[in-house]
Amino acid sequence: MRQLQRFFRSPSTVCVAAEGHLLSAEEPGSIRPEWKPWRFDVLPIVLTTIPVGYGTNRSGQSHEAKIAAIRQALTGVERVIIATDPGREGSMIAWEVLEHLGWHGRVDRLKLGALDEVSIRRAFAALAKDPDSGERDYAAYLEALCRQYEDYHLGLNGTRAISLRLRPPAFREPWRFGGVQTPTLAILADLEERIRSFVPQDFFKVAVHLATRSGAELTLWHAPKERIFDAAIAETIRSAAATWSGPLAVAHKDVRRAPPRLFSKDTLARRCAKRFGWDPQHTAGVAQDLYDQGYLSYPRTESEHLPEGQAGDAAAVIAAVTTVLTDLNAVVPRDAAPLIRRGLKGHYVADPGEHHAIVPLRKAPERGRLGADQFRVWELVAKAYLAAHLPDGVDARTSVTAEVETPLGVKRFAVSGSVVRAPGWRAIYGSEAEAEADVVPGKAKREAEATATRLPLVTDGEAASAATADVATAMTEPPRRITRGELPVVMGRLIDQVDDPAAKRALENPANPNEPKGLGTAATRDTILPKLLKSRYITLSTGKDPAIEVTEVGRTFIRAVRGVFPAYGDPVGRAMFEAELAEIGRAATRAEAVARANAFRQRTRARLDDLIAAIAQAPAVSLDPSLIPAGQGDQRPPTPAMMAFAVSLSERKGVTLPRGCRSSISVCRAFLDTHAGPRAAQADHAGGQRIPSAAMLGYARSLAQQRGVPCPPEAETDFDACRRFLDAHAAPPRQGRGEASAGGPKGKKSAEREKRRGRSARTPRPATARRRA
Repeated sequence: MRQLQRFFRSPSTVCVAAEGHLLSAEEPGSIRPEWKPWRFDVLPIVLTTIPVGYGTNRSGQSHEAKIAAIRQALTGVERVIIATDPGREGSMIAWEVLEHLGWHGRVDRLKLGALDEVSIRRAFAALAKDPDSGERDYAAYLEALCRQYEDYHLGLNGTRAISLRLRPPAFREPWRFGGVQTPTLAILADLEERIRSFVPQDFFKVAVHLATRSGAELTLWHAPKERIFDAAIAETIRSAAATWSGPLAVAHKDVRRAPPRLFSKDTLARRCAKRFGWDPQHTAGVAQDLYDQGYLSYPRTESEHLPEGQAGDAAAVIAAVTTVLTDLNAVVPRDAAPLIRRGLKGHYVADPGEHHAIVPLRKAPERGRLGADQFRVWELVAKAYLAAHLPDGVDARTSVTAEVETPLGVKRFAVSGSVVRAPGWRAIYGSEAEAEADVVPGKAKREAEATATRLPLVTDGEAASAATADVATAMTEPPRRITRGELPVVMGRLIDQVDDPAAKRALENPANPNEPKGLGTAATRDTILPKLLKSRYITLSTGKDPAIEVTEVGRTFIRAVRGVFPAYGDPVGRAMFEAELAEIGRAATRAEAVARANAFRQRTRARLDDLIAAIAQAPAVSLDPSLIPAGQGDQRPPTPAMMAFAVSLSERKGVTLPRGCRSSISVCRAFLDTHAGPRAAQADHAGGQRIPSAAMLGYARSLAQQRGVPCPPEAETDFDACRRFLDAHAAPPRQGRGEASAGGPKGKKSAEREKRRGRSARTPRPATARRRA
C-alpha cells in the first residue's frame, strides 16, 4: 500500500485510520437554549437520540478532516471492514461514523485480538468464514450506544436535579450522579459504615504444650473457625487440656498448588498497584501501548482464560518469551511439551468470552527498546503465561492433632507444617509475591491456621502428655479498606462483597462462573475513581496502593440518593441492570438487537421520570461545612467583603464562626451559604439568576449609609452586583466570635512581614486586585 494524506490505498482496498471517537455528544445547551441553565422546571431533559458533532483530539484539533477522509474513502466501495479494537467501544467508534455518513452497504467485522502477523492472518481467515460478522457487531454497537444513552441522560438529569434540590447549602459544587459511579460509591460507603461502626472484641485461642514419649516437644492449638468470645469457655477447655494425655494423630500428604490464573485488565491493574504503586489508568495505558506494538494481546478484557484453539501456540510463545527472560531457561524444560490445563479451573476453555486473557505473543520485544514500565508489565504477563504451562507445585504437608475430652465435648487441637517437595511453576517467581494468594478486598483478614516452621519428628499414634496449657487473647479486626488498585476488581466481582445468599445467587453467571455479574465494563472501570475524587466523595490515604476512604460528602450523598430513589444506590440491582444491557449485544440478529435497544431506552426514560418526580418531593439535606474536604483553590483566604459579611451574620444570629473561616474561602463560603439563605432555590425559581439574600442586602444598605454612598439599584436584585458593591466598600472585619485574637505576637509578626513587602498590614487590597468569591 502507498500512504496518502489521510488513508492508505492499494488497487483493491482503502484503509482509513480513526483516532478514538471521532464524534461526540452535543451539550444540552447547544441543542436547545433553555436547557443551558440549571433549572429544575425543565427536567427531565429526554432525547430520542443524542445529537453528535465533530469531536476533537487531545490537542483540541477537530476530527472534521478525518470524517471527510472517511466520506471520501466510502465513495464507490463494495463493503466496509471494521478493524477497530475488538470490543463494544471499538464497534461504536466505527458504526457511529458509518451511520453519521449514511452508509447502508455491507459491513464485516475483523476482530484483532492481537496485532502480530500470525494473529492478523488468523483474524482474516476467520472473517472469510463468517458472513454475518457485521450483523452481530451491530448488536455490540447498539449495546455501547445504549450505555452511552443511559450515561448521558442519568448524568445530565440526575446531577442537575440532585444538585438543585438535595445538595446541602454548604456544598457549592455539583453533586455528580451516574449509573455506575453512584452504586460504586454505595459499595465504598457501606464498607465505610461497617468500618466506622466496628467495635473490636476479644476472642480466645487455647494452646497446649506437649511432650512426647520420644522426648519431642510441640505446641498444639484449639482455634476453631467459630471463634471463642467467652473467656469462661476458653478456661474450661484450657483446664481440660492441661491434664490431657493420649495418642497423637499424625498425617502426611502431598498438597498440589496450581498456578494462578492469567491476567484480565482488572487483575493486572491490581497486581501493578500492589507491586509498583501504579494507578489503574497508568497500567491500562502501558498495556495498550504494548498491544499497539504487537507484544501483548488485547488488554481490555474481563477474561482470565484462553480459547482451546490457542493451546497449539504455547510452545512458540514460550520460546519467544525465554529469548528475553533468559534467566528462566533453566526453569522451563526445552524438550517437554507445555502443560495444557483445560476447563474453568485451568487456563483453556471452549469460550473465554468476548476477549481472552492478556498474554504475550510470538513477537518478543527487545529489552532495551521498551520503557521501564512497559517492560515491567510485559514481564508480569509473560511470567504468568510461563507459570500457566508448568507443572503444579507440590508441598509435603504434615499435621499433628490431638482429641481432648472437655466438659463441653471433644475439642480438636492441631498444628501443621509444610516443606516444598517440588517447586513446579513457583520456580518462575522464586521469592516474589506472585506466589501468594490475593486477599478479598473489603474483608477482614482471615484467621491463619496454626503452623510451625519446623515440626519435630513424631510418629502416628505416639503417646504424648500435656506439660502446660494456656489461653491466648486476640482481637477482632475491622474490614480492610478497598484500595485504589483493588476497586476495578471489586466492581467486576461484586459477588465477593455481598453476604446475602439471594444476592449472591442473583449475581452468579451460570454460563461462566468465573465472570459473575458486576458494575461497568473492563474498558471503563478505571475511570470511576477519578470521578469520585473530583466530586470529593472519597479521599485516598498515603502508601504504595492507597486505601479509599469515603468523605462525609460521599456518605451524605449516598444517604440522599437512597432516600429518594433506593434503586440507584443498590449495587446488586445495578449489576442486574448491567446484565440486561449486555443482552442487547448478544442478540442473534440486527432486528432483535434493535428491539432490545428500543425497549432499554424506553425503560431508561421511565426511570428518569420516576427519579425526577421523587427528587421533586425531597428536601435538601444538611452537612457540616467543616467536614467538607478541601479542594483545589480552597486554601486561599476569603475576600474582605465575604469576611465582613460572615462576621456580621455571626453577630446578628448569635452563631460562632467555624474554625478556618478567616483562612479558607471554602469554609467562609459554606458558612455564608448555610446562614444567609438558600441561594440554590432562588436560582432555580429565577431561571438561573441569583438574587442577594435578605441579610446580604441589609448589610449592603447599612454599608451604603455608613459610607455616604448610594446603594446601586441593581444590587437590590442581582447577587453579583451586590457582591461587587460589598467588595468595593467593606471595611476590614471586626474581631468575630470563636476566632483567635490577631493582636498577639503572631499578629505583630504578620504586620512586620507586610511592612517588608512594602504595605501596611491593615490596608486592604484594592478591589480590582481581589479574586471574586
